[in-house]
Amino acid sequence: MIRLSEGLNFNYNVMNTEPEIDVGIICDEVINFKLKGDFVYGELKLPEGTYSVSINSDSIKIFSDDECVIEHEDILLQPGGIAKDSYFELQNVTIGIGFHWEQKESQRFSGALRFIIEEGKVRVINRIGLEAYLKSVISSEMNAASSKEFLKAHAVISRSWLLAQLKNKINESDSTDYKHLYPDSEDEIIRWYDREEHMNFDVCADDHCQRYQGISRIHRAEAINAVEETSGVVLVEGDKICDARFSKCCGGVTENFENVWEPVRHKYLTKVFDATGDALMCIDLRNENEANTWIRSSPQVFCNETNPAVLKQVLPDFDKATVDFFRWEKVFTQIELAELLKKRSGIDFGEIIKLEPVQRGHSGRIIKLKIYGTRRTLTVGKELEIRKWLSETHLYSSAFVIDYSNFIGEIPQKIKLTGAGWGHGVGLCQIGAAVMGEQGYSFKQILMHYFQGASLKKIYIV
Repeated sequence: MIRLSEGLNFNYNVMNTEPEIDVGIICDEVINFKLKGDFVYGELKLPEGTYSVSINSDSIKIFSDDECVIEHEDILLQPGGIAKDSYFELQNVTIGIGFHWEQKESQRFSGALRFIIEEGKVRVINRIGLEAYLKSVISSEMNAASSKEFLKAHAVISRSWLLAQLKNKINESDSTDYKHLYPDSEDEIIRWYDREEHMNFDVCADDHCQRYQGISRIHRAEAINAVEETSGVVLVEGDKICDARFSKCCGGVTENFENVWEPVRHKYLTKVFDATGDALMCIDLRNENEANTWIRSSPQVFCNETNPAVLKQVLPDFDKATVDFFRWEKVFTQIELAELLKKRSGIDFGEIIKLEPVQRGHSGRIIKLKIYGTRRTLTVGKELEIRKWLSETHLYSSAFVIDYSNFIGEIPQKIKLTGAGWGHGVGLCQIGAAVMGEQGYSFKQILMHYFQGASLKKIYIV
């Protein structure tokens, strides 16, 4: 295998080797872990057992029974003997960081175990082959009992997204920083978030990148087969690997990439109605009246699904309590909303007079929201920043309309959001794709539905 950070050629016509990647798992002052099977550090063999790791001055120390067995500033433990029989287990790994279902759990990982120093703490990194990584991702992102075609489609998306992101990371000197075009001002704050802060590893293990929970989530042969049957296959447009994106539920229409992240248009990440036929093609959800009607309705689209047997394919155990994602409501009192906005934004708006959608995307998601308060009026965007400000964790989506009631003068005492979808809505809609798989669509048909204009290509053989 070849390390991505060591200069992997991203011209897919010449790539022929499965990449190896670094996944950031956890970072803390002291980390306890277990080794199952033999691991080696250079010539030193570490038997299976329980260990702890911490920092002393500028060095990382690994302890076994209070005895320091390794000390170095960068430690890489490789599986010894038969790699498939060795794994390491980490305690108290946080999943769902910043989301409503955030929790800690123990997780097991195959591959190599690396420790580095990061901001005075120990960073744990899992070095693993891309295909093994994907077998966990599609099991972590959804139920491994999902339909075969849905799992295969997601394997291709996850592979494509990762390689496209790492190509951008390696070639970041050639990329354009668009954020300078949107400086914070007294009247407007426009922000978006991607993965630019991961400098010490390729991807993180949580939803910020892709859910990766090691071999803890690989339960069924279906997940393994989906990756193996699509090994090396990616979505491409022309001579580039597609920056394939996905979210839980688009709400009926997918969103354009440029409305969520940097202002760059990708033809394969533009508006798609989550249904067959052209009955919905005339709808323009950038129009406030049409968005209002659409969000308050229940259109017949793939992701308008309530069948538990289908939903469990996409919702792991910690997501299953969430059942109202296609159309949802959130009600605030005046006090709740004013205090929430002050806490989440750091701005004292006073009492909230009105929330006004200034700009919507093609899915009806609000790209810019103007907040009118008795002390301050300001426009916020893009969609994730809006969701951050309007929730203790993350609002399901920014595709919502607003109703006011119980007025005292011009001040509403009750504010209700009626919304559509869960997530940013760009690319593949997981609920919709799961339904398509159940209805007999092939993984190629699913991918061509959500990534129109793209094609499939096998770029390496495992």
